[in-house]
Amino acid sequence: MKRFLLTLAICLAFVKTGAAQQSAADAPATKEDVQKYLDVVHSREMMAQMVEAMSKPMHQMIHEQYIKDKDKLPADFEARMNKMMDDTMKGFPWDEMLQAMVPVYQKHLTKGNVDSLVAFYGSPTGQKILRELPAITSEAMQSMMPMLRKQMNTMTERVQEQVAQMLKDSKTRPGEKPQATPN
Repeated sequence: MKRFLLTLAICLAFVKTGAAQQSAADAPATKEDVQKYLDVVHSREMMAQMVEAMSKPMHQMIHEQYIKDKDKLPADFEARMNKMMDDTMKGFPWDEMLQAMVPVYQKHLTKGNVDSLVAFYGSPTGQKILRELPAITSEAMQSMMPMLRKQMNTMTERVQEQVAQMLKDSKTRPGEKPQATPN
């Protein structure tokens, strides 16, 4: 009987220890846990690199958007627009934005989740992903820009057609309330 009680006590101790470890991992992530994650992923540096990576495609978009009006605009228009865009991006409150993200991470991730992320991003593979992500993002944006432009042009044309039709409909029926045009 003593042997049975001793075995039971040992089993209960292991179960209790395992449950304590399980509940610690399932506990909500603390602000410090999330901050450790944001530090391991070099979030501030990553944001700066992402802004830099987004800059080139945005400059290209401005160039393409206004090239047709080049003769009507000042000679330094593109340079001024690029500087304004760059200054605006640099003026974003990036640190405040990072801090605003902390409660969101806390809401969706447990301490165990964050610890796993820290372990991964602290590894050589995780660090490689972090180093390569700005280039990956830049190249992906460049490859997507033609598709995005096409979709935006299509959407702009549809809106213009709808507005023209609505204006036409409102003129043909004076005093009547214009009806919605089907898609």
